[in-house]
This record gives sequence, structure tokens and C-alpha cells, in this order.
Amino acid sequence: MHLSLTKVLTVLACTLLSSATVPTKTVKRADSSQFVTTQGKQDIINTFSNISALGIKVVRTWVRTFVIRLYLDLKSPNFIKAFNDVTEIPTTGTWFQLIANGTTSVNTGANGLEKLDMIIKHAESFGIYVLLTLTNNWSPSATDNLTDSIDNLKSSVQSRAVVDTFNASRPRNFLSNDYGGMDVYVRQFGLKTHDEFYTNQTLLNAFMNYTTQIVTRYVESPSVLAWELANDARCNSSVASSPTCTPQTVTQWHATIAEHIKSIDPNHLVSSGTQGFLCTDCPKLFPRQTSPAQPSARAVVGRRSIVKPLTKGRIIQERNERWKKTRALLPRSEQGRGEGIRVRGRWVSTPTRRQSDSQGVGSAFDGSQGVDSEDILGIPQIGFGSFQLFPDQNSYGPDDPSLSAFNNTLQTGINWITTHGQIAQLFDKPVSLLGFGLVTQTNAPDFVPFNSTVAPFASDNTTSTTVAKASTTSSAASTDSTQTFGVTDSEQDTAYSSWLAAGISSGVSGLLQYQWSQGNLTAEANTTISPNDDTTGESSNDDTTGESPNDGYSIQGVGEDTVQTILQNAVQSVSST
Repeated sequence: MHLSLTKVLTVLACTLLSSATVPTKTVKRADSSQFVTTQGKQDIINTFSNISALGIKVVRTWVRTFVIRLYLDLKSPNFIKAFNDVTEIPTTGTWFQLIANGTTSVNTGANGLEKLDMIIKHAESFGIYVLLTLTNNWSPSATDNLTDSIDNLKSSVQSRAVVDTFNASRPRNFLSNDYGGMDVYVRQFGLKTHDEFYTNQTLLNAFMNYTTQIVTRYVESPSVLAWELANDARCNSSVASSPTCTPQTVTQWHATIAEHIKSIDPNHLVSSGTQGFLCTDCPKLFPRQTSPAQPSARAVVGRRSIVKPLTKGRIIQERNERWKKTRALLPRSEQGRGEGIRVRGRWVSTPTRRQSDSQGVGSAFDGSQGVDSEDILGIPQIGFGSFQLFPDQNSYGPDDPSLSAFNNTLQTGINWITTHGQIAQLFDKPVSLLGFGLVTQTNAPDFVPFNSTVAPFASDNTTSTTVAKASTTSSAASTDSTQTFGVTDSEQDTAYSSWLAAGISSGVSGLLQYQWSQGNLTAEANTTISPNDDTTGESSNDDTTGESPNDGYSIQGVGEDTVQTILQNAVQSVSST
């Protein structure tokens, strides 16, 4: 165990991570007659108080893109361009960096980084660590052709729902798809492909200049847990990638930036921030190192089982074994006939070894996502790794036809978490689940996928968009087209409980549920914390109660108490072991 990992293990192993917005179950907003600037500070204090009350010790937030969502510049008349990476300086509002016409300028003033200073200050007062993210992969704009992204989403949800009406008329520009990002650099420096952010020396210099100013500003801060290099870095994004971009391109960028940060800040850890996608057959720039004195196959915390290296053959073999066990649990009458199972009076095929082998390892393991998180974890300056779990948007392996669609979602999530726990053991470094979530039926109208600016399941009228939902029946046989997209609250609770338990048992060091939200915030007209008729391209939420924006994963008012209890029980479970 490297000494530099002691702190992160101590913090992550005994607490959950929190997304940057949380509900106000414990503390309510102070008198609304106070000035907006004062009330904005109180919103931060209330939110950190709520996080602390549940025993959560780490908050993940975006630095450069400032998606801390604990402080909103409520006076801004144009919230979308009022802060973060802007392409022109707004007349009012908060912004961190101007990127325009091939130049950059950092705002260190009262409407710039001093706002982040306040976040760090209040986090420290509550004993909360902040995981600071330096950039974002996704940054769609009106000039991008996002048709392919929408079509891909339609395809990706087929395992649980068949889209009947795919609404793309209501624009959204917030949360994970806004606040600047890699493609802002690409556009403003006159470049053409997303991966030039990783390889163009001018862009590298511009990003490292910003990184230097942020990192040196907080180099002595004890409340900074680590620097997360980027949220979900990969080859593809809003701007298309070039044919030459490979997972090694993204790995080398992580190595370059990590080495730069460690050269100016020896005090804090550096982490990756990827979604955890892998490439079993990719050549490794930073292969796993082993030695007799420090065998990396040993577990990170107290485990002694030996874990085999991740290979294509191992993935397929373990999948075959799981599917075989699943089939063995079926009634005997459904195990033999026609190599199938009976669903609604007819036979459908069950998986065989040949069928499983022919499906390959899947997009989560074959490098097609343009990132190899295992190789990134091998970078010496990377202190801990990360992965995410969003089954509504990504595939983590082929479905087992013997299971219902929801049970497939549940099981593939467990498998994904377990895999990353094993990778942590192999590299003898912590790995954290830095975002997991399921879209519920209630949240479906607000669901905004990554790399999109629309809520595809929203309706322009009061009638809900209908889809064929298969969460309680076999995905191969569902014909019901009267239910809205998304899981039920009960299914969400089951998944969250199971995934947290899987993370704890497999040695995952941190677990972050995305996305909580904050209620009772100070509201101001023409901001995302305001009543909104959805004509301004902002959140569709009815924010009359001062709720923060929701891109489909919020638990505010959607099984909130139950989810909070699940998270709190997980914290207590880890703390007691």
C-alpha cells in the first residue's frame, strides 16, 4: 500500500460519497426575506449540514465547470452562460474561465473563483472532503448534430423499453451537459475533433495553465480530497473524434496531466473520473506491476483471495457460469424443452455457451467506448480509480434471457461493481463508484442523457410519453405499451440496496449515488432555481419551492426518505466493519 493512499482509504472506506446536491431533510432554509447573496451562502451551509447529518464525508463536484450545485448565482439573468467556461463575459453572474477565439482568461474575482473559495471554506467547517473535477467530456451545443446520440439512446433502452414517442423538442442545457467542457476548447481554438483536446499541444498548454491556477490555489487546503482530472473522458463526445483516437490516446492524456498536477501539488491525490469502461485486448501503456514484496493480487483492505487478471476469456467464462446457475434455478419443466423457457405460453431460447461466446465481451470491455480505465489506473501518479453505473444509458454486458429486464439491470450492475472491486485488488489501489443511478417513472420526463440537450421522454402536453416497459417481465416477451419509461420506486430501492451491498462486499472504496437535489433554495426569476415555463432552454422543473435542477436522477420527492435511509444504512454498515 502506498502511503499516499492511506488518507483516501480512511475516508472512503468508512463513508459514502455524495453527489453535489442533496435534499433538505434535516435543515430548512432560513428566512426568505434575507438578501439573495446572504441567502445563497445559507443554501451552502444548509446543504453541507444535510450531507454531514447522514454521515457522508465526501462530496464530488466540478471545479472548472462548477457543477457543485450547492451555490447558484441567483442574480444571473442568463444562467446557462453566466458562469464556468464562458465564450463571452456575462454582464452579471459567475464565471470561472473565458475561452474565446483561441485565448483563455481565468476569473479570480468575487464573481469567479472566490465563490469556489467559499465552498471549500464551508466544506472544511463541516469536516467534509471535496473531490474536485477539473473538466467535463460532454459539452453539446446548438451547432452539434446530436441525431446520432438520440438514435443511440433509443437503441440502448430497448432491453427494458421500446420507445413509442421519442420527444426531442424541449431543449435542456444544464448539469452534466453544460458549464463548459473539453469541446469548448476545441471549438474556440478552431479545431475539428474532440480528441484534439488530448493531443493538441496548444490545448494541452491552455488546460494545464488553468489547472495550475486552480491546483496552486488549494494546494494547502485540507478539505480537498483529490483532483479528478475529468468527468467521463473518452474518445467520443459532442464533437466527433478522429479515426486515430484510441484508448491509449486518453490514457496518455491522463498520464500527462496527472504528472503535471503532482509536480505542483504533492499534498493531494489525483484520480481519473472515467465511467470505468475497459479494453481487455488493448496494449497497455502502464501494465500492472507486481513484485514478491508487494503482490498486487492481494486485496486492498484485509482480503486474501487471489484475483485473476481481467481477460476476454475470463469474462466469457464467468458469464457462462452465471447464466448456467440462473437456468438451473428455473422450474424443471422449463429447463429442457427446446433449450428454452416458457414465457406467456410460448418457448423462448435460453443462453447456451455458444450463444454467449458469440456475443463477445460487449462494449463495456472491448475498448469501443474509447477509454481503458484499467490502463489509466496503472499510471503511477493516479492515486485511485473510478467507475460509474448508469444502465439507462450504457450497456455493461449481454442480457441473460432467463431473467426479466429489471433483474438483468440489477445483476449486470452487481457484476460491473464486482469487476471493479477485483481490479482494485489487482492494482492494489482504491477504486470508487463515483456515480450510479436509475431513472424512475416519475423522473422520466426530466431525464436528459449525457451528450444531449433534450429530455427524450418528455411530452409537450400533459399526456405521458408511452413506452413498452419490461421491468417485471421477460425482455424477450414484453408487449405492454401503456407504461411510462423508467423503473418503479420499489425497483430503484432494490437496485440501490443491492449495488451498495455489492460495492461494500467487493472492496469498492467509495460509493456515490447520483443525483440528490436540494430543496428550499433561494429562488430568483430567470435562473434554474425559479418557476420556469420551459421556454428558456433551462430545467423543466416547477421550481416554485426552490429545488435544484433535475436531469432524471433526483430523489427529491421521489422515494426520498427510503433512498436516504438506504444510503445511511450503507454508511453505518461500512463504519461498523
